[in-house]
Amino acid sequence: VALARAGKAPNALHNNCSGKHAGFLCTCVHAGIAHRGYVKSGHASQEMVRDAMQAVTGAAHDFHHCGTDGCSIPTYAVPLRSFALGFARMATGVGFEPVRAKAAKRLLSACMAEPFLVAGTGRADVALMEAAPDRIFVKGGAEGVYCAALPELGLGIALKCDDGAGRAAEVMVAACIARLLHADKALAAKLIEQAHPPIESRIGAKVGALRPTAALS
Repeated sequence: VALARAGKAPNALHNNCSGKHAGFLCTCVHAGIAHRGYVKSGHASQEMVRDAMQAVTGAAHDFHHCGTDGCSIPTYAVPLRSFALGFARMATGVGFEPVRAKAAKRLLSACMAEPFLVAGTGRADVALMEAAPDRIFVKGGAEGVYCAALPELGLGIALKCDDGAGRAAEVMVAACIARLLHADKALAAKLIEQAHPPIESRIGAKVGALRPTAALS
């Protein structure tokens, strides 16, 4: 708002990926790595990211699976099964050496403690984590991808809506989590409600709703 009032246009520092880039730069400083070219494949910081992602997901992160995402960094094609495995490992520490297991627990615990900082205002990630504090971790991605971890069940979830629709993916992940946590009836009811969000007109009138398919219910 302050930016608009001042008549200024947003720049790269206002992009939602700017925090990630700040993290890359901080890592370079902490590790004593020259930061020039930190976004390019082969740079020491990106090699650290690649090695960590490969260890977590178990999927090959090599030249043949690499592209560049909208944030200008190397991004790898990874099967959904590998994403789900990675989130299960993050939730349980199983398959990790002690240092990585400790780091994964710290990371997920921090996200679940402050879900608003994971996604922001009006985001499904926040609503799902706030529905069950310290029990659910979720993170939406681009093109209808959604991943989640349920520490109490030791499970990871990864799904993608084929047409890349984010709002459909939100419904899908809420329905999946509700089904997996069905034993907690009160929580399941909250999650099922989130899996059926209303569609409203510009004046706030309810004109429809989204809902998961029978296969997810």
